[in-house]
Amino acid sequence: MSISLQKGQKVSLSKDNAGLGKVIVGLGWDEAPRPSGGGGVFGGLFGGGNSNNNQPVDCDASAILLQDGKLRDKGDIVYFANLRHSTGTVQHMGDNLTGAGDGDDEQIVIDLASIPERYDRIVIVVTIYQAVQRKQHFGMIQNAFARIVDQRTNQELCRYNLTENYSGKLALIFGEVYRHNGEWKFNAIGQGTQDPGIGEVAQRYL
Repeated sequence: MSISLQKGQKVSLSKDNAGLGKVIVGLGWDEAPRPSGGGGVFGGLFGGGNSNNNQPVDCDASAILLQDGKLRDKGDIVYFANLRHSTGTVQHMGDNLTGAGDGDDEQIVIDLASIPERYDRIVIVVTIYQAVQRKQHFGMIQNAFARIVDQRTNQELCRYNLTENYSGKLALIFGEVYRHNGEWKFNAIGQGTQDPGIGEVAQRYL
């Protein structure tokens, strides 16, 4: 049975799933209906103008592999321009440009059984492509979620539905898969930031 997580809650992925190997991190979101009129809070932050520019909000999922909690190499960022980690243990399944439709919008497959010991956590981030230029932000997104699925059985292990208002935020740190005392766990973080891209988010872990 899938565990529904609240912000800040941690859950073990491997404790009740002996031999857990590959998991799918599924991320989903929908574009919220756009109000008519000015840019609101976001327009004020970025010098006015209308955020309703008719361009879809293109959210991009990324995974940042950390060693002792730190990013050691830019190759440890798996995202739309680097879909497969050099170890082959983390793979982005491709970019979704709109978030339309039901189910996962983007997926990242993580081979927990094979990740080298030097990596202790994998941070899952979603950013908006060209957020500043397009005057877009996460207040324009609704129904966002992250879920972890056992690839062997297609069973959902846990799900984290983001319910906060992230208006004005340009990036979302959804959560992290991390190793603790020989177990793999998931931490539901749900932190919105003003980082305009994955490169800026990655700077937080240097």
